[in-house]
Amino acid sequence: MSAYLAFGLLFTWLVGIGRYWDNPRADLWQYIGLGSVVYVFVLAAIIYFLVLPLRPRNWSYRSVLLFITLTSPPAVLYAIPVERFMAMDQAAAANAWFLAIVAAWRVALYGWFLRVFSGLGWLATITSLLLPLILIVIALTALNLEHVVFRLMSGIREHEKSANDLAYGVVVMLTFLSIWAAPVLLGLYGWCIYRARTVAKHPTSCCTRINYSLRS
Repeated sequence: MSAYLAFGLLFTWLVGIGRYWDNPRADLWQYIGLGSVVYVFVLAAIIYFLVLPLRPRNWSYRSVLLFITLTSPPAVLYAIPVERFMAMDQAAAANAWFLAIVAAWRVALYGWFLRVFSGLGWLATITSLLLPLILIVIALTALNLEHVVFRLMSGIREHEKSANDLAYGVVVMLTFLSIWAAPVLLGLYGWCIYRARTVAKHPTSCCTRINYSLRS
């Protein structure tokens, strides 16, 4: 596992460099790929502690970190300097598509990880799949890590436009959707924790039979 983790961290670092190498708005720690490396450790901790109360099997911080780092390779798409050989509008659309492709890949793998590897039921899987995503989107926008997110909300001046603006606009839209969805998912999350504890205390009760039916 150590070799796989080293490979995943190496790819995460390289992808982090590629993500910002041509972005004039990036800070030094983003240019050298440090942000992506720190991010996977923080994300792994968030997912680990968030899913832990649901009592998944095979659950450890190391396995979660390994999984997250191994989802990094498709993000090499971010390193393609599309604005160098496309018009600004086309480059913006391409970056938005890159964002969608990478996000879809990672979400699909994360769902498989929760359902198959960790053995969660469908309701717990869906809740654990969506809740970290909306919390991360809200947090990233609140921290303004991409610098331009809030400028989009107030209107970008012509000289501030870049090929990444459409992708940032998608992030803003997802933020608004996440704010509305958060209370519902938090309620479902609480219910899933209650169910997991009930099943653990009374493994032969009717709750167990219902839980098994949801897993099938």
